[in-house]
Amino acid sequence: MAKDGSGSDPAAARRTPAGAAVLREDKTEAIRAAVFEELAAVGFARMSIEGIARRAGVGKTAVYRRWRSKLHLVLDVVSAVAAAGLPAPDTGSLRGDVRMLLEVASRALRHPMASQIIPDLLAEAARSPELAQALRTALHDSQEGVAAAVVARAVERGELPEDVDTRLALDLLTGPLYWRLLVVRDALPKGYLDALAASVTAALGAE
Repeated sequence: MAKDGSGSDPAAARRTPAGAAVLREDKTEAIRAAVFEELAAVGFARMSIEGIARRAGVGKTAVYRRWRSKLHLVLDVVSAVAAAGLPAPDTGSLRGDVRMLLEVASRALRHPMASQIIPDLLAEAARSPELAQALRTALHDSQEGVAAAVVARAVERGELPEDVDTRLALDLLTGPLYWRLLVVRDALPKGYLDALAASVTAALGAE
């Protein structure tokens, strides 16, 4: 067997140390996808590591190597969603930006998984401060950054006053859709998003 000048075996040096776990990325992604499917199917309270592993096609050990509990697994997945975020639209007008944000948000909230998972996790968050904080990041803080960017550009264009409340803008953007799609669970009538975009821009004091 060939050795280098030091007398050691280069191939041996590259071998994974005995006992070290090699975490395959394809298995990690399969587990993350299974979390969404399991949450939509049974909810957080009934979700189990066994069920996630079965749905992902892996053993329980593969899950526990990555996360020590289902709470930490869900926290990781929720945080990943938050990190991905949404790009702030830049259509050239506040009305156009608001309309695009409403379109993206309505499509996301109408997704079958989202319509099951979000209300369930919000209910569970009342019993778990860790989950509540993760959801705040995923569902509020990340979106507040998008709203802030939209508002800032509108101020630069002279469409909004400089003292406009960014948090109010976010409430106006997301509140009506959340109420209609996830609480009342009613379909959006034709022209609803256009009318809502007009109402939001007017409420913010657009000129």
